[in-house]
Amino acid sequence: MTKGAVLQPAPLAGKKPSTKEKSWVPVILIGVAIAYLALVMYIPALNVFYQAFKKGVGPFLSNLTKPDFLNAVKLTVMLAAIAVPLNTVFGLCAAWAIARRKFPGRALILSILDLPFSISPVVAGLMIVLLYGNNGWFGPWLQEHNLKIIFAFPGMALATAFVSMPFVAREVIPVLEEAGTDQEEAAKTLGANDWQIFWRVTLPNIRWGLLYGLVLTNARAMGEFGAVSVVSGNIAGKTQSLPLFVEEAYKQYETEAAYSAAVLLALLAVVTLVLKEILERKTRIKEVE
Repeated sequence: MTKGAVLQPAPLAGKKPSTKEKSWVPVILIGVAIAYLALVMYIPALNVFYQAFKKGVGPFLSNLTKPDFLNAVKLTVMLAAIAVPLNTVFGLCAAWAIARRKFPGRALILSILDLPFSISPVVAGLMIVLLYGNNGWFGPWLQEHNLKIIFAFPGMALATAFVSMPFVAREVIPVLEEAGTDQEEAAKTLGANDWQIFWRVTLPNIRWGLLYGLVLTNARAMGEFGAVSVVSGNIAGKTQSLPLFVEEAYKQYETEAAYSAAVLLALLAVVTLVLKEILERKTRIKEVE
């Protein structure tokens, strides 16, 4: 034996590293995740569908033809039709300014843009009431000009636009930053004006991110409850959106009507998730290319 050599213990014959304990870890984690999702999401969602169709398709369809329900659907669609275009224009302008310009206070603007994510919708509705209510800052002026914001459609539109404001901007900003300015500068060098650059260069580059933001904005606008509940007064047939209709019908023990409306909202969520997955795949393909 060479002097100074270190003796190493010989491995035991036939002894293999044990992986039995480790192999159970992923199984346990997946089981816990599935159980949690089942309790929080899957079982309640299945129960909504079961309660809605418990007495058959006929009663379900009859609940969807009631005047209050149809008015709630109409009001919800109108709110989305106002909030989505407004937030699309605002989101594109904000995203372009933030992604293409470096200016003092940029981090502050981004933080303000994220306020609807962090503020409770109920607090957002209360802020609108404190501004536009009869005793609010603008209340006396609105009364003088016979303008009604709170407990009316304009207040509901303001609340919906506020809570759905950040989605387009937040989806478009990283896409603009990733795309860079090389193509836009090349188009400008070739003589294209700003509108031509936007329609032919910028918009094609951000189209999937923009569509993703539109889908999320529309889903939030149609499904918003807290802020709209505060400013609307929840007047049946006048200021009652579809989520408010679900709550009011359940309180009045019209459970079948409530579950039928909830199924419609659930289907909206499913469509949103499907479109979200399609757009995410399109975005990934675009990044690979």
